[in-house]
Amino acid sequence: MQGSLMGKRASHRQAHDEVGQRTNEEWLDALRGPGRDAALADLRTILLRSLGYALAGWPSVDEATVEDLTQDALLRVLGGLDSFRGEGRFTAWAQKIAVRVAFSELRRRRWRDVSLEEMVELAQTFSIPGRLADPSAGPDKQATQRIWLGSLRQIIAEELTDKQRQAVVAAYIQAMPLDEVARRMGTNRNALYKLLHDARQRIKKRLMVKEGVSPQEFLRVFGE
Repeated sequence: MQGSLMGKRASHRQAHDEVGQRTNEEWLDALRGPGRDAALADLRTILLRSLGYALAGWPSVDEATVEDLTQDALLRVLGGLDSFRGEGRFTAWAQKIAVRVAFSELRRRRWRDVSLEEMVELAQTFSIPGRLADPSAGPDKQATQRIWLGSLRQIIAEELTDKQRQAVVAAYIQAMPLDEVARRMGTNRNALYKLLHDARQRIKKRLMVKEGVSPQEFLRVFGE
């Protein structure tokens, strides 16, 4: 995958240099006017190249997947033309949207066939989340991390309601996008935020009252 994408990037580089020369106003006029087809083709070339770079190394991402994600991103960009404020290059704005759309879709696909109940079961043996792991930690600190991680498992199991547990595991441990968590739980983002807030408060209270540990101290043990 990576080799083929690199080859494709090289083949697109000259075309990218040529098609990216429009000003912001020229892009908007072309995408809204009689030159729309040519502008769409040029923009697609730019987004395809950008996503090829951004997704290199992602598992199970082949050229067909990049093509599909590029098409999704192109539609999102076209639907949001009125929101472009001209504060930077139009192509850079479009590329940011494309990367955001692609990452969101790939995360959604990752958990498409996994139920929230299965995630909670898997969480009984979860390891240190990547954003909390400290690669420079020595043996003593790693041992402390394991102890506190066990405490965190126990807190999640004992202090949270079933819905809070599902939300925390899916959003914070398994890194499922919040929109997808809300959809799975049959709720909306605002209600999910409230659910997660209440769950965090329960976890903080247990840490401080029963474990004698402040949330700040807990995070410091994990390198934050």
